[in-house]
Amino acid sequence: MYIVAIGWLYVALMMAITETSVVAGVATFLLYGLAPVSIVMYIMGTPGRRRRRRAQEGRDAAQAASAQAARLPDDGAAGP
Repeated sequence: MYIVAIGWLYVALMMAITETSVVAGVATFLLYGLAPVSIVMYIMGTPGRRRRRRAQEGRDAAQAASAQAARLPDDGAAGP
């Protein structure tokens, strides 16, 4: 996936270099290169971000459950 993004940015950079003015070159690189690549990379990275978030939530829930179990007294072990 990254090789395609790098290739696309390279082509956009070459297009930007051939523009007649600096402003047109920067606009070409931003509009034909950086904006589309950033959008596609964000969309393609969504499953990984979702997977990491769910794993973190699972770890947080396990820590909360273990902390809850540690705070509960034993059933009748310390009775009078």
